[in-house]
Amino acid sequence: MAIEDISLADPRALEQAVAAMQAVHFLGIPEGDLALAQAAIYLCVAPKSDSAYRAMNAVHEDVERTIAEPVPMNLRNPVTRHMKEWGYGQGYQHAHQFEDAIVDMECLPPSLAGRRYYFPTDRGLEKRIGERLEEIRRLRQAHNRGDRG
Repeated sequence: MAIEDISLADPRALEQAVAAMQAVHFLGIPEGDLALAQAAIYLCVAPKSDSAYRAMNAVHEDVERTIAEPVPMNLRNPVTRHMKEWGYGQGYQHAHQFEDAIVDMECLPPSLAGRRYYFPTDRGLEKRIGERLEEIRRLRQAHNRGDRG
């Protein structure tokens, strides 16, 4: 439940569930019962989201229905002179060399370019994740225009 039903709406839910499991493992019962109760209460009241689950399913569908395309050239590491001549790594943008560490570089193969898989809800932490994704998209568009938006 902590992963499938709550997920990124409250990433601490997984921490609580794993901590409860470890407490029961190390303390045993009845001492571990309180950890289980705490985890159960936490999971019950946590905001719910299955966005990551749906994203993973969409990725699996694309994996099944598309061909196994090669890694895009810009992501290939040119470890030899020939690889560099063939275009390996050409166009690669190292995020940390940019002021906001956001680059406008396609990382998916051509048949999937621009595809989005994860659509966060507006519940819990996912609301902030969604805001951050929109901020990243805005900054990428600004990079395309040549300004810093």
